[in-house]
Amino acid sequence: MYFIRLIPRVCRPSITRGISTSSNLCAELYLTFACPRSVFYSNVEVKQVDVPGSSGAFGILPEHVPTIATLRPGVVGVTEKDGGVKKYFVSSGTVTVNADSTVQVLAEECFPLKEIDAQLVRDNLAKAQSQLSLASTEEKKVEAQITIEAYESMLAAL
Repeated sequence: MYFIRLIPRVCRPSITRGISTSSNLCAELYLTFACPRSVFYSNVEVKQVDVPGSSGAFGILPEHVPTIATLRPGVVGVTEKDGGVKKYFVSSGTVTVNADSTVQVLAEECFPLKEIDAQLVRDNLAKAQSQLSLASTEEKKVEAQITIEAYESMLAAL
C-alpha cells in the first residue's frame, strides 16, 4: 500500500521532464547532408527534412526529439528556407537529429532525383533481376536482391 502512495511523487518528475520550459527554443533547423562523392548541404538552415528511415519514413522539424536512425533506399526531401523542395535518392545511410536542432544525413550513395534517367533505371533493374535468377550462391542472391530493392525504390521515386 505504501508504494501506491509513492507513485504520484515518483512519476511526477518524469512527467514534467518531457515538457520543455527552456526559453532558448530553436526555431531553426540546420542540415548537413553528404555522401562520399559530394556535399549537398553543410550546416544550412532549412525548414524541414523528410527521410526514409528503416522503420518508416519520418519528417524532421526544429525541436525534433534527438534521434539516430538508419536509412533505407528512398527519397530524402529537403524543404529549403524559401519553401522550395529538393529531392534526393539515397541508397542507404544514417540520419542523426541532435537536441540543438541540427541534422546530419550521411548517405552511402546519393543523387539528385532530377538527374536520374528512368530508362536507365529500368534497364539496370532488368539486369539485376536476371542476375538474381542466375545466381548460384546465397551471397550472389543476396547481392542481387539488394540491387533490385535499390532500383525498385529508385523507380518508385521517379
